[in-house]
Amino acid sequence: MDQALQNKLVSFIWSIADDCLRDVYVRGKYRDVILPMFVLRRLDCLLEETKAVVTEEVRFQREDAGFTTLDPVALRDASGCVFYNISDWTLKKLVKSATNSRQILETNFQVYLDGFSDNVKEIIEKFDLRSQIKRMVQADVLLEVLDKFVSPYINLSPNDALDPEGRKLPGLSNLGMGYVFEELIRKFNEENNEEAGSTLRRVR
Repeated sequence: MDQALQNKLVSFIWSIADDCLRDVYVRGKYRDVILPMFVLRRLDCLLEETKAVVTEEVRFQREDAGFTTLDPVALRDASGCVFYNISDWTLKKLVKSATNSRQILETNFQVYLDGFSDNVKEIIEKFDLRSQIKRMVQADVLLEVLDKFVSPYINLSPNDALDPEGRKLPGLSNLGMGYVFEELIRKFNEENNEEAGSTLRRVR
């Protein structure tokens, strides 16, 4: 992966933490939000192109075929991935449809998370993302965080894109995704070590 692109993505994502979370979390806890949201946005990007196909497959199974339990194999085929989301929501749609009600945004976000296949739900549970969502809702920063992650100036999809000024945003490969994730973890670990050292110096 191009080092400049990696650094740009890491800096942008790190800035989300500083801009949105500094009054809600200590710096060492930014990772509890940023890492799962980074992964979630990546999955969201991967499903964008086939969202309409999956929606139609869900309609077919429920209305035409009369299934009481959806067929996950057909849904994976429709999504083109080993996972899927059957809700009507995407992260961009959540932002565009957001109202002044924190509770409505939280409810819609939970519906979005509930729409994922079981393999993604396991990831969500391991990150304890639902607890972080509640905390962000209470602090009234959830919409701001979502808005940053769907910014047209950052591209977490595997396909090239253009920003609003027409500049090319290279796609992020799976390998590149791994590099960025590892670099974020490294920065968070450094931050934790600095906080721990600062605390130790204060108590001496």
